Parts: sequence; C-alpha cells; structure tokens
Amino acid sequence: MPSSTRCPAVRPLATALLLAAGVCASPAFAGKMVTSGLQTQQEFDQFIVKYRDGSIERRDVNALNRGLERVEQTLRTESAARGFAKAGRGDVKVRHHRRMSLGADVVRTGRRLDRSEAESLMRQIAADPNVEYVEVDVRMYPLLNPNDTNYNVQWGFNDADAGINAPAAWDVSTGSGIIVAVLDTGITSHSDLAANVIAGYDFVSSSTNARDGNGRDSNPADQGDWSAAGECYAGSPASNSSWHGTHVAGTVAAVTNNAKGVAGTAFGAKVMPVRVLAKCGGSISDIADAITWASGGTVSGVPTLSAANVAKVINMSLGGGGACGTTTQNAINGAVGRGTTVVVAAGNSSNDAINNNPANCANVVTVAAIDNAGVRPSWSSYGSVVDVAAPGVQIASTINAGTTTPTTESYAYNSGTSMAAPHVAGVAALVQSRRLALGQPLYTPAQLENVLKTTVRPFPVSQTRPIGTGIVNASGAVAAAGGGGGGGGSTQTYTNGADVNIRDNTTVSSTITVSGRSGSAPSNTAVAVNIVHTYIGDLKVDLIAPDGSVYVLHNRAGGSADNIVTTYTVNLSTEALNGNWRLQVNDNGAGDIGYINSWSITF
Repeated sequence: MPSSTRCPAVRPLATALLLAAGVCASPAFAGKMVTSGLQTQQEFDQFIVKYRDGSIERRDVNALNRGLERVEQTLRTESAARGFAKAGRGDVKVRHHRRMSLGADVVRTGRRLDRSEAESLMRQIAADPNVEYVEVDVRMYPLLNPNDTNYNVQWGFNDADAGINAPAAWDVSTGSGIIVAVLDTGITSHSDLAANVIAGYDFVSSSTNARDGNGRDSNPADQGDWSAAGECYAGSPASNSSWHGTHVAGTVAAVTNNAKGVAGTAFGAKVMPVRVLAKCGGSISDIADAITWASGGTVSGVPTLSAANVAKVINMSLGGGGACGTTTQNAINGAVGRGTTVVVAAGNSSNDAINNNPANCANVVTVAAIDNAGVRPSWSSYGSVVDVAAPGVQIASTINAGTTTPTTESYAYNSGTSMAAPHVAGVAALVQSRRLALGQPLYTPAQLENVLKTTVRPFPVSQTRPIGTGIVNASGAVAAAGGGGGGGGSTQTYTNGADVNIRDNTTVSSTITVSGRSGSAPSNTAVAVNIVHTYIGDLKVDLIAPDGSVYVLHNRAGGSADNIVTTYTVNLSTEALNGNWRLQVNDNGAGDIGYINSWSITF
C-alpha cells in the first residue's frame, strides 16, 4: 500500500489551504554556489549567475537589477558589522553587465572584492530561489613556459622516439576541409600563416583589457597582452606580450611546402582565430561564449556562423585553477553536441590536472607534454583526466617580434602544454579530413577522442606520472579513419537477468560489462528496463555510464502504478562503449518493495 509519508489526494478547494499551511508543498530551493573559483585568484569583480527558466529575472533585466539591489543592501549591513566601512573599502555595488549565449548573466561589482566579500556576495545571490547557480567569472591565462633553443626545429613531427608520425599521415591527409578554432590571444599578421587563416572574432568584452577601445568585434588581431607590475592583481609581475595565439596557430596549420619558416600539423586545414585572452588573461564568460559561437551556436550580438564555417575542432591552450565551472561545462557540452571536438592543455603546474580548469572538464581531450626523449617535463600536469601526450618542449612556430605591441613577424621556440595541445588539435583535423575524403560521416567528438587515444604510440620510457594512453600518432589515427563509423562492429544486446532486491530507502544497482568494442555508443541507444515494484512513484532509475555520467530514466513518476517495463532511448554519443554500465535504482519511500527483474542495453 502507499507509503504513509506520501501526500494524500486533495480536493481542489482544499489545495490552497494545504499549501498555505506548508503541508506537502514543494520547497523553494536556493541556487547552487560554486565556490571553487574563489581559490583561483585574489580579487574578484565579475560573476556568472544563471536564473531559473521561467523566472522574472530571465525576462526582465530591470527585475534582475532590483534583486541585485537587495543583495547590495544585505551586504551593506554585513560590511558595517565587519568594519569594512572603517577600513575605507566602501559599499559593494552590483549590476547586470550582459547576457550570455547559454542563458546565464554576467554581473559586475563596482570595485574588486577580496575572497571573503566575494563569498558573501555569492551566498546572498544564491539565496534567491530564482537562482539556479552562481560562480566566479574566473580568468584564464595562456599556458606558456620559458624558451630554450637547444633542440632541433620541429622535432615533434618526426622524432623517432617521441614524434607524432606526421609525415606518414601527410601522405594521406593534410586537414583539407576542416576548420580549427584557436581560442587564445588572437593572431598577428604573419606570412607563414596568412593563407591558412579565415575570419574569426574578438570575444574580449573588456575594452580596457582588449586594448582595441571597443570590446567585442569582428577583428581578432592580437593587440598584445603585456601588463605592468600589479596591474592584474596585487603583486602580479610585469610581463611582455606573449603572442601566444600566433604560436599556437602556427603549430596547428602554418603554411607548408612554401620554402620558408615552419610547417603546420594540419597545413591543409584553416585556422579560425578567436580572441578570448588579452591583458590579464580572459574571463570564462567570454571563453564560454566563444566556445558556443565557434561551434555554430548563437551568441547575442555576434553574427552566427554559417554551417560551412563552423569549427569542427576547438583548441584551448589556456587554463586556470579550480573545478570545471558549470558555465564552462555547459558551453563544452553544447559544442560537443553540435559535433565539435574540444582539445585542451593539461596545465604547466606540475600537479594533477584534476585541479586545472578546463583540463578537468568532461567531454574534452586533455593533453600533457613530453620532450624529445618521450619524457614528461617536470612542469607538465598529469593524472587520470589526461587523455594523450604530445610534443611540448622547445616547439618552433610563428610569433611576433614586438615586446608589447606587434611589430615584425618572427619565429620562436616555446614550451608548455599549450604547445602540446595544438599538435593534437591538428591531428584531429587530419582525421576528420580523411573522413571527408572517404565520403564518410565525421566522427562524433567521443568517437574521435577514442581514435586519438587508441592509436597512440607507446611511450619510449616509463613515465613517473600518468599522462594518457601514449603519444598521439597522426599516421595511426588517420589510418583508423579509413575504417567504418567507429561503432566497433555490428549491433549487440547486453543483458543482466539476475534479480536485485529493492528495499525501502535504499539504492541498489545491476551491472553490465562491455568489452572488446571500439568507438562510442549511438545517440539512440535502447535501454530496456523490467522492474517489479508495488509503487513506482518511490523510484528513481538511472543509467550510469562507465565514466560515471548519469542518465535519468525514471524520476519518481507513475504514483501507485506497479512495475516499470519500458525501453528508453538514450543519447549516449559522448560515451565509450567499453566498461561497466550500471542500472541504479533508488527507493525513497516506506512500505513498498520490489526488485530489478532484468535490463539490457543495445549498441
């Protein structure tokens, strides 16, 4: 019989009284406060707030600002109590700045806040039931290490121990027909790049940091990212311009066979420069919008790309600390859903890349660095989130000679996982180009990631830290692209028919192990479920993928209906086939029991 904790049915005239009394009414949940970004910098003046669908703040910016004014008042009271006014810090002004492509809003404060103040602000914003989440608009920076000129030019393409086997791949594919978006500092004019560069965009919304006087515009030219001491944050060092985006772009697709300069990994591909980094780095709100736009999504105020001009590969040789933010992950998920593979640098902090953002985001290809002996340099980040390694020490590429503002074109050796990532982005372009040439559908991002990870060259020496499955192998990956669609053979159904008892207020699971397959699951995977139970309204049923991703199949619906005998169609295109798949059932009621009778998954 139904649980005693379940709400009884009520007549319409009684409903209002019950709700007014708080009986079985749905609670108003406060928003999620993502605090990881508070550890990434010392001062804060920009935050991302996502209001719930249907809320007045989503419809009316004036209502949004009125809510922020109430937050100001609360903070003013707190500041007085904590003596901030006596310290001369002043009140905190908070105002709406702009709306993002993902439906979230960027809000800015009138002055920079320390960590304690920023946390208080976020807590007050998250207390609004209309807020889904709030997080710091974390700044990202180019991942670049100091140079050394002791290595030969472009050893990474063909070194016997640690090269990516590029020349053999070039006999089959050069990247023709594929666009690689380089989300970076923009690009400078360079004759060894120009023929392979197409129109991009400047997403740096701060006109001061952008140094172009107008914030976002259609000109992604790198104006220089130099800064004076203390300009970016208290104690920040002075720095010259890096011309980071130009160097990364050259590794992806410098003009080749032109009797000058350097070669590019995918020299038949086109580079789309997308400027997201400038003086003092770049904000994740700008980066997220750029990810959306480059992959064919819509960003307010920016012309949407035609289908022919969408990037099928995005390279992000940038990063910062902390967990992958909701905003960044949503942008990446959107890009992957539109068929764009996202390649990111693991980081240069000699730490576990699980602590580096966006290296720790889901649905990306994370790249560590190796030197020409196939050894991880001490500064390269490592860990379980790293997918593959690539050359990243003393990488020669295009650059500008200017110390601050751009002057003449030049070449330079740079080191960092920033240099490793574009090798992999270039190989991804070679693979997709081969698919085009064969008249085959492009790989999904999950399929392409699987190809990159399963066709690697083995490391020539044992690594002291995990840095992926091996060294990315251009020749092997392109050869794999000549096969089928990456699905790993004919369709098969895997079944677990063992009964698993479902007790009151417990969580149980049933596992199916898949092995010997390659590629990714389809977007229309059939998951057949047979659960015997006396009150299915108590049940939440999830499919858990091998990587831990959760797909909700049934969420406490159906009330007193008995049993679940249903085949669900689930989009698992971002999931690898092999591994342990689990059907997980949670019972949150009392007085009703049952069991998992059987379930199956077909792909």
